[in-house]
Amino acid sequence: MRITVLGGGSWGTTVANMLARRHETLLWARNADLVSEITEQRTNSAYLPGFELVEKLRATEDFEQAVRHAELLIVGVPSSAVRATMEKAKPFLHPWIPVVSLAKGLERDGHFRMTEVITDVVPGHPVAALTGPNLAREIMAGQAAASVVATDDMSVAAALQKIFHSGTFRTYINHDVTGCELGGALKNVVAIATGIAEGLGVGDNTRAMVMTRGLSELSRLGVAMGGEAATFAGLAGMGDLLATCMSPHSRNRTVGEKLGQGKTVAQAESEMNMVAEGLKTANIAYELATKYELEMPVHDEIHRIVTGEQDPVTAYRGLRIQPGHESEPG
Repeated sequence: MRITVLGGGSWGTTVANMLARRHETLLWARNADLVSEITEQRTNSAYLPGFELVEKLRATEDFEQAVRHAELLIVGVPSSAVRATMEKAKPFLHPWIPVVSLAKGLERDGHFRMTEVITDVVPGHPVAALTGPNLAREIMAGQAAASVVATDDMSVAAALQKIFHSGTFRTYINHDVTGCELGGALKNVVAIATGIAEGLGVGDNTRAMVMTRGLSELSRLGVAMGGEAATFAGLAGMGDLLATCMSPHSRNRTVGEKLGQGKTVAQAESEMNMVAEGLKTANIAYELATKYELEMPVHDEIHRIVTGEQDPVTAYRGLRIQPGHESEPG
């Protein structure tokens, strides 16, 4: 099968590298230097330092060539760029080929999920989301991982499952697209909260509390929006949240750590070469919680931090060591 992956970031490159072992895979990136590096050196040092890419993987900066090549199109750009990317791809996209989204975010205007955005731009194509606890560096290192192919067409899901399933990378299928996509998007906000806790040094008990309450909040919102409760206890919910909150490789947790260390949102973003989707999702989650009349204090606190209404120290008031209580009485 001829597969095209749009987006040369860490996850897009990882997925393309994995698929290139068994399929004719073309990776599109807008950066000419990156395309040359992948082609000539078999590396992506900006996003995946220390890893070698497979020889079969091809790369191009020619967008039309990349889309026309595809019998399966995988969209690995940030959520804020998905609509524009699909609008650009529309004239070159072969009819009826499946489109898979890798982005874990929500569109700012309208709060659309990524599969909804893709369907809106290119109706008539089978659309799916690939989501789960998938840290790019660990997969590149060959460590075992699992992901979920979410689409409401189970025949398409089964076909995609076979394509993505590879060695120690296992894929499962789920018809609950709404729940899977919301779990992937909203857990990024909780990861920022956990990262702030790490930066402040509040302790493992506190981080566990934040993660658990955050999962409860996103599950309530997900169900209110049409997702199934069981989804949020699976790979696309709790699994993805645990990996994103715990791993030092998580970009959203990393942003949170920087905020907890006293840096501003702008400073935290400027020190990263990857997009932390949770910064934008925090504001959307706040709007959705208001719309559905749900109390989501963890998400609300992160929204207030991102918008500058509150500092991280204040957000963790009552959860940090109190003066005079650092040790037990002697």
